[in-house]
Amino acid sequence: MLSPEGLVAVVAALAFLGLLAWHLLGARLGVPGGLEEEEEEEEEEEEEEEGTPILPEDAVGCCRLLCKPSALAQHLERSLGRSAALRGGPWPWPRWPRLRLLQQLLAPPNPPPAVVREHLQVPDGGLVALDWFVGPRRGAGSRRRGSGDPPSPVLLLIPNAAGKVPGGLLQLGRRALELGYEAVVFNRRGHNGCPLATPKLQPFGDPGDLREAVAYVCCRHPRAPLLAVSEGSGSGLLLAYLGESGSSSRLAAAACISPVFRARDWFEASLPRLYEWPLLLHLKRGLSRYAGALAQAVDVAKLLGSRSLRELEEALFCGTTTGWETYWERNEPLRDADEVAVPVLCVCSADDPVRGPPARTLPRELFRSSPYFFLLLTPRGGHCGFPQRGPGRCWAHEAVLEYFRAIGEFLRVEERRTGVPQPRRWGGPVPEPPAFTWQRSYTR
Repeated sequence: MLSPEGLVAVVAALAFLGLLAWHLLGARLGVPGGLEEEEEEEEEEEEEEEGTPILPEDAVGCCRLLCKPSALAQHLERSLGRSAALRGGPWPWPRWPRLRLLQQLLAPPNPPPAVVREHLQVPDGGLVALDWFVGPRRGAGSRRRGSGDPPSPVLLLIPNAAGKVPGGLLQLGRRALELGYEAVVFNRRGHNGCPLATPKLQPFGDPGDLREAVAYVCCRHPRAPLLAVSEGSGSGLLLAYLGESGSSSRLAAAACISPVFRARDWFEASLPRLYEWPLLLHLKRGLSRYAGALAQAVDVAKLLGSRSLRELEEALFCGTTTGWETYWERNEPLRDADEVAVPVLCVCSADDPVRGPPARTLPRELFRSSPYFFLLLTPRGGHCGFPQRGPGRCWAHEAVLEYFRAIGEFLRVEERRTGVPQPRRWGGPVPEPPAFTWQRSYTR
């Protein structure tokens, strides 16, 4: 006989499994409408397939590159198509993006990497944190560097808008470290243990703090090329920074993994509960530490009582002087997309349950018209998942690193052809990306 406590535990477990099955089979983790609407959207997406296939069906299911034709685009198509690292065989759970999302949430955390934290004070007195990866480097980056050797490239990692640094982003930092990069995570004010020195948090698409961090990294490594990678909703910050900065961004190239392009629509949509609730709890737990300080600027009771990410965003940043409409006029990630002046690779999956259906959430016209935006679209991969068989392998990470390698290779070829002096190399198999303003001829 079961004790009353044991019976309650069994009933609770069965209720949880039943609720999970209802969510998964009813497709309620995504856009409401059930399986029929999802099947209709999949059929619509198949009819609208665009871009150049760069990998065969047996790799990731006909991965496509959508971009404006140019010399750089042709080189990226060849380089990505030839890369052995992107041909890792079939993926686990190829048709269950919601199960992959659940697996990402329930997977036991890996041992955290060794980092050295620096706090950077920005002009208004606030603080942001930079976590520099430390540890052994294998391959080309493991040899001892002399005073005359070229500097290692710096890879700036930007987590999601909730400040939660997932294991996948840390895995990318470790992988970059092995290849000879300097890797550093940017933490917003009040996020991930960074103290909140002023009663102000960073709005979704306000790149002011990131601009200060980039300037500091360039001052610390003045000769090193700077690259940036963002993940999920954190891509809104990187895209906004690239648009506002234009040719003065100081970045050589950038990449976004599972980005959110239309942020207002994303907040207003019905987000997957298994994604939204953990992030909401994570944000509330962090903000509750600063309830006294935040009380000077926001309604703390309303903030901590928020039942969705949209309600929390409104409570934080929309008051009597700033409405929801005005807030997004200033914070949409692509508001200045026409000003972007460095190449940006966006790695997306058609079955991403967090971003939503591609027909409504991917700005295809931007990739068709801008010579700097490249969309690498896979039919499967989920949200920031892209798992490959093997411990800790991620297809999107390999694609991003191959993209950076191809950028550097392209520039060296162009410089030899035009007679422009070649920039210094990193050494080894990883070529150096640009450390100067992009030439227009590269994107024609």
